[in-house]
Amino acid sequence: MNATQHPEEEEGRAPLAQPVTLTDIARAAGTSASTASRALSGRGYVSAEARARLVAAADRLGYVPNASARTLKQRTSRVVGVVVSDIGNQFYARLAAGIEQTLREADYQMMLLGDNSESAEEIAGARAFLAMRARGVIMTPVSGDAASLLVAQGVAVVEVDRQLATSPCDAVVIDNERGAYDATAHLLALGHSKVALLVVDTEWTSDAGREQGFRKAHAEAGVELDERLVARFPVHAPHAKERIERLLREDAPTAIFASNNLLAEQAWHVLRRRGLRLPDDVSLVGFDDVPWMEMVDPAITVVAQPTEELGRSAARLLLRRLDDPASPPRLDCLQPSLVIRGSTAPPS
Repeated sequence: MNATQHPEEEEGRAPLAQPVTLTDIARAAGTSASTASRALSGRGYVSAEARARLVAAADRLGYVPNASARTLKQRTSRVVGVVVSDIGNQFYARLAAGIEQTLREADYQMMLLGDNSESAEEIAGARAFLAMRARGVIMTPVSGDAASLLVAQGVAVVEVDRQLATSPCDAVVIDNERGAYDATAHLLALGHSKVALLVVDTEWTSDAGREQGFRKAHAEAGVELDERLVARFPVHAPHAKERIERLLREDAPTAIFASNNLLAEQAWHVLRRRGLRLPDDVSLVGFDDVPWMEMVDPAITVVAQPTEELGRSAARLLLRRLDDPASPPRLDCLQPSLVIRGSTAPPS
């Protein structure tokens, strides 16, 4: 390689293009760089004729503003951080879609991260958003630590789906107790007295509320609850199918209430593998209506959450907080609905 040859040229690659700067735009339009800055930022006076020349030059040259530099200068940005527990779970994907739609309409950009339901990853995400000077953060919390870190730095926080923060912040949740109560009461009213509960073993308000609703329905129906039918699973449960299989074999429930869509899917697979028919042999109810539940035959009875509205409500709460930082914390509680399909029937 000679002294004037670039490594990219030696390897047959074109040299990297340099980003177009305000100086390039100003030179092309015959103005100063400060005039170009005012015209393209919309801040300060520029004649209509000069503005038109500068905008045309910027479009022609493919100018992209340096958002990082602008953020550092203004000490804030138009970015809102969103942290969810599992990007691959359709519930969180639909939740994020609702958030993004509302933020986009308000001219904010969403930056989405997954924390894999791990507190350390959630904290790392919070620190990343602080570095970006994010205006606010919406999260499905794993613990209260990330919210405390963000609130202490003056960042608006909205918890969604569950409440764990010890610092004051807004939240929007589902009435999980009522949803689980309605699902369990439906099974008990059909005549089932051996209803199994599949629930994640956490202290999250979502899981706790669903177990409370399950227990409340039994108490009000006067049906004694067999504690062996309450199966708790860790957040990451690689052996969930084996546990469900053992529950069916040893305790023989006639109905199953799965308190989230992943546990419902695992239960459905186990029932099929064992040759058990829905609803002839076992009835099944899930929590959270995801597309596969309506596509199988019979379709799954489910507690449907207004998931996208949950996301939109969280985004509206954040925008409200940004407009009025001194307003008291607000909690919105949305109502689920029981959708009865073919997977539930009286016990045979």
